Amino acid sequence: MISKQTIDKIFSTIRVEEIVGEYVQLKRAGSNFKGLSPFHEEKTPSFVVSASKQIWKDFSTGKGGTAISFLMEIENFTYPEALRHAAKKYGIEIEEDQKDFSEEAKMAQSERDQLYKIHEVANDFFQNFLWEVEEGKNIGLSYFKERELRDDIIKKFQLGYSPEKKNAFTEYALEKGYSKDLLEKSGLSIFPENSPSGIDRFRERVMFPIHSFSGRVLGFGARILRNNVKTAKYLNSPETEIYHKSNVLYGLNQSKQAISRKNVCLLVEGYMDVISLHMSGIENVVASSGTSLTTEQIKLIKRLTENVTILFDGDNAGIKASFRSIDMLLTEGMNIRVLLFPDGDDPDSFARKHPQEYVEKFIENEAMDFIDFKAEILLKNIGDDPIKKAEAIRDIVKSVSFVQNALKREVYLKQVSGKFGLSEQSLFNELNVQKQITQGQTHHVQQQQKETAPVKMDVVPLDEEKSDPFLFEVLFMENKLIDHMLMFGDIVLKRKNESEEEYQITVIEEILYHFDEEEYRFLVKGNEIIIGHVKEGIQNEELRSGNFFITFMDEEITTKVVDALLPANELENWASRNIFPPNYGDKIADQVKGDILLHKYRYIDYLIAETARELDHYRDSDQTKYFELVQKIMLMKQASIKLSQMIEYSPIKGIYVNRKR
Repeated sequence: MISKQTIDKIFSTIRVEEIVGEYVQLKRAGSNFKGLSPFHEEKTPSFVVSASKQIWKDFSTGKGGTAISFLMEIENFTYPEALRHAAKKYGIEIEEDQKDFSEEAKMAQSERDQLYKIHEVANDFFQNFLWEVEEGKNIGLSYFKERELRDDIIKKFQLGYSPEKKNAFTEYALEKGYSKDLLEKSGLSIFPENSPSGIDRFRERVMFPIHSFSGRVLGFGARILRNNVKTAKYLNSPETEIYHKSNVLYGLNQSKQAISRKNVCLLVEGYMDVISLHMSGIENVVASSGTSLTTEQIKLIKRLTENVTILFDGDNAGIKASFRSIDMLLTEGMNIRVLLFPDGDDPDSFARKHPQEYVEKFIENEAMDFIDFKAEILLKNIGDDPIKKAEAIRDIVKSVSFVQNALKREVYLKQVSGKFGLSEQSLFNELNVQKQITQGQTHHVQQQQKETAPVKMDVVPLDEEKSDPFLFEVLFMENKLIDHMLMFGDIVLKRKNESEEEYQITVIEEILYHFDEEEYRFLVKGNEIIIGHVKEGIQNEELRSGNFFITFMDEEITTKVVDALLPANELENWASRNIFPPNYGDKIADQVKGDILLHKYRYIDYLIAETARELDHYRDSDQTKYFELVQKIMLMKQASIKLSQMIEYSPIKGIYVNRKR
């Protein structure tokens, strides 16, 4: 178990904007950063990161928390995994709490954790064999050297070699104590009936580990080196619980920072294309690894940039088939350019032939937008055939129909109109036809874009809350008072007692006194938990406000705290428009006093309504109890009237205040 001292050090060292920035393209917005949600499809940024408070909030889904909770959410890490990942990134040495370590070690790991571990073991095995064993050096390392790869690049991509012996890795893993069942589920080993000792899936091949966004090994691609063997040139890991090829892009872990920095992603086909471009200094590149581009892969890229340049081999026979990828990218709102290398070249060979500056300028100058690219491919060799020309133009307009933004569609159609000398009206007519055809194809995307209901802490069902205005009002004020405690809890307020003597009290203490005085029964379970911790802090002479709760591994509590610390108005950068609204909390002394009175007033009205419902149960069965309840309602109504006379809304301050008498 990771020691508390290490956990405290991790939280005090890590920067939420740096960790989130590896997954989301963030832009400065006043004192915060903003970006598109990585959890929800959206066009307008609603994801906010506060560097000063070290928290994030996704207003489109209601999720929020710290850098650690973000890693848990985006990478499906456990809490210890997220801590270890952050510690590794910031060079923090993990100290284990020895008294608990043996118990933790005895606990059975989940299958998912074991799969990650066995892939780490395999990756180390293949790398060690490449660098340390004669067979690996003579065959695997020699191959990479023939491809002109430097040692630092080989190590950067963790390339390895799987030996000729049929069960070298399987035997090694079994000796280490890993089970046959795990090895089989990982896809690294195969256990046919005639070979109970098992055989390696990858034998006598150079190994390309496939990493997750955060750098964990999910699977492998493997290339055979002998030409006289009748087997696939490349062999990939099968689908497992942790590896789904449609959700992964090769090289993304090594390239994500460059993609975000340059604000463009180069999309290639193969492993060596990615590696060679990296070696030439061009690092903003990923590969679809031989699979057709998927929506999930596009969304990975979109976390970092909306700009994609597709790099094709000059003699690629499947270029026309790639039109589907263009349409998918357009559907996801990406801006696309396409580059065809000269005949005989691919990104790998071209990058090895030319220096970095030449390659960068070639990509920049020669890449075309998708309209020019499709026109060049479709109109090639058709001569003056008007039918084929019309079909080609229809195909281009079909791609334009996948563009979601209306303004972009119009600009593209004007470009097509100018290029082919056609009227804009005829193109718009064709566009409408194509949109109807493609509507069914884009329906699933629109379904994914539907709003996701935000996390809700209330223990009261939503329908009941909406139908009962008294319940809604008291819930609202309960949450508001808790928000004050979380955000401004340690602020000291100056008050006067009935003798006009001045005294000091914190926001936390004043609101706690109110709850205790009313013997208030909390309607939100999360609020009750927070108050319990606050009271415990008071007993230990400690004021526990928002920062105390932010590291809780309780999603309900974390969400509540982030909601309080990052209110919805943080979405707007008002200063950029020369608008300077009052800050939330500028009038906290008056606001707390007014909101306590308002909560008291709403709570009494709620109790009146609840008591009135009880009357029906005793009207005929227990007259004594019935009249007791009637008297109770009358007393509460008198208190409600008295409170209503004490409260007034101040339009200048924008809050409820205690009416001066």
